[in-house]
Amino acid sequence: MQTTFTLSTHGPGLYEFTRDVGDWVAGDGLLTLFVRHTSCSLVIQENADPEVQTDLRNFFHRLVPPTTDPSMSYLTHTYEGPDDMPAHIKAAMLPVSLSIPVANGRPVLGTWQGIYLFEHRNAPHVRQVAAHLLT
Repeated sequence: MQTTFTLSTHGPGLYEFTRDVGDWVAGDGLLTLFVRHTSCSLVIQENADPEVQTDLRNFFHRLVPPTTDPSMSYLTHTYEGPDDMPAHIKAAMLPVSLSIPVANGRPVLGTWQGIYLFEHRNAPHVRQVAAHLLT
């Protein structure tokens, strides 16, 4: 069983789509999610306290700042904007696919876990996440 989740983003941050996934899956099996872009990531992260998402976004911005930051002057891929190459670096550091067990028609996640697309670009984007449920 396969589908594609389409998510609209409006800048850097984590966009939860756990409910969409939960509404789609059925039965028992293994769910694979794969983001079809090179400047965003997929993560399973806490979904109770929004400060977690804020701190993650701020940490990765500090770890890999835009190319306008003097510490990033060595980067050469800059023609798509100062956030583009840093977004590619973040996507190389974080997962672009996830495997999640499914039991009784529900993703087997912990109490405080949610499924997120982690947008690394500043501009709004429409992102696609391919899903494959193997039962």
